Amino acid sequence: MAKAASKKITSSDRRTFRTRNKIRKVNIEQNSKRDIRPRLSVYRSGKQIYAQVIDDLRGVTLASASTLDKELKEKLKTGANKDAATEVGKLVAARAKKAGVSKVVFDRGPYLYHGRVKALAEAAREGGLEF
Repeated sequence: MAKAASKKITSSDRRTFRTRNKIRKVNIEQNSKRDIRPRLSVYRSGKQIYAQVIDDLRGVTLASASTLDKELKEKLKTGANKDAATEVGKLVAARAKKAGVSKVVFDRGPYLYHGRVKALAEAAREGGLEF
């Protein structure tokens, strides 16, 4: 019987796991089960940036936005710069507010808090999300 091939865990995966575990640990220590904040998760590729507000207790996405949305695609030349990240941050904040979410935990994943990720976070704060 052959062994199942195991997936190699990359350094990016390790950073992601470390960040998410810190978020969950802080969320549980500071809050009771009722007050656990949803997380604002960011994914960036070479050409686009995506953000979504996720309720981990229910496993549901409450709000999302990306540079591929029709509203933003018409406005932006490219989805790979800070201006695009700022627009995505504002849009995800507006959609989260509409869904009744005002407090979140920022999940930057494996990315440094710099450049496009920072621009998205600051725009989401300006849009009314607290983190």
